[in-house]
Parts: sequence; C-alpha cells; structure tokens
Amino acid sequence: MITASTSSTPGAGGTPDRQGSLDGTEEEEPARARPWYELVSGRRSIRRYGPAPVPAAVLRRILTAACWAPSAHNRQPWRFAVLTAFAEKDRLSRAMGERLRADRLADGDPREAVERDVARSYARITEAPCVIIIALDMADMDRYPDKRQRAEHMMAVQSTAMATQNLLLAAHAEGLGACWMCAPLFCPQTVAEALDLPKGWQPQALVTLGAPAEPGKPPSRRALENVLWRPDRG
Repeated sequence: MITASTSSTPGAGGTPDRQGSLDGTEEEEPARARPWYELVSGRRSIRRYGPAPVPAAVLRRILTAACWAPSAHNRQPWRFAVLTAFAEKDRLSRAMGERLRADRLADGDPREAVERDVARSYARITEAPCVIIIALDMADMDRYPDKRQRAEHMMAVQSTAMATQNLLLAAHAEGLGACWMCAPLFCPQTVAEALDLPKGWQPQALVTLGAPAEPGKPPSRRALENVLWRPDRG
C-alpha cells in the first residue's frame, strides 16, 4: 500500500447542453474549450478492467491532478492510499464484506441477496488493478467549540470530493477507466483498521482504476432547466 499525504431522468445523454445560453440565445462553445467539455461529458463509470497494472508515472500524474483541486482555506485535507497488491485488496474487501453482510442481515434482507452483493463488491475491488482509498484529515482545518465545527468538517468533505472529481477526470484523460464507490462511508473504521491507515485519516470513498474492459453506459442527465433557478426571472 502506498499512502499519500443519483437518481436521474432522461436528458442530454451525457453530452453538454449546446442548445443555447441561459437567456435562450444560440451559442456554440469556443473551439479551445471543446476538448474540456468533451472530456467531462465523455467520462464513464467503469467497473471492469483489463489485468494490466497502472504505470507508476500515470498514477502520479493522476494523483497530482487531484491535489490541484480547490480546498477550504487551502488546507488540502485530502489523503490517498493506493492499493495494487492483491493481498491488500483482498484484506480490505473481505473486511468490508463482513460489515456489509452484518448490516444487511440486521436489516432483514434475504441472505441469498446479501451474499450476491458481498460477492459483487469483493470482485469489483479485487479485480481492479489499482484501488485508491479517498480519505480526509482534519488536522490542518480550523477548530471551533460549537456547531461551526460541523461546517468546518463539511468544508473538508467538499474539498476532498473536488479532489476526487479531478482524479476521475485525469484518469479518463489518461485513457483509463475508473469508478467512484461510496461504500467506505458506511464503514470508515473498518476500512481504516483493515489497512492500518495513518491516525486521523477518515475514509470517504474508494476509486477502482485500470484499463477499461468495457466502454461503460452513457448516463442520463437532468435537463439544465430542471436544476436551475434564477431569482431575477421569478
């Protein structure tokens, strides 16, 4: 292990809205911006990978891009643990699987369905050439004695999420597939203990990474009009 400090409705099918500007007039994006919009809209969640390892130089570029995300107070609270050895991925996925099994059975879910989910989760993690644990560390964030501390923690969560978006886009730019998984939020202590993460690291997500074995499904997106409100328009 290497450590380094939706529901949706049919919409544009994952392509940028080029029908017009906010006031309804037709406007095409400038040529210099087109590659960026195509990169963003072309990213897919990839869950199956080829066996080839991710080159160390590529991985370093991707993680460096993640570190260029904006952050609250510029404290950069994101932390990354990189897993490439099968033993590490196996230990993590087994620990998470045990927790998933216990929680789902306590919910009263059918054992057969629970075991299918546990097996699927195990395969997704262990079959990926690279797994990146996304964590945050509050050590450099401001401290408050009252409810403001909750907001400070949320700032760190938001900052870490922006770093993760950079990571996903950089992986896509490198021709790799990646998939963001939120499961560590349900068992952060399990993840931290399974990997013996540094003290203070709070697991937020994991990203599987590798050469894509499938193109991924084009996602649907809500139309801009369904998520936009302008107070000047009533």
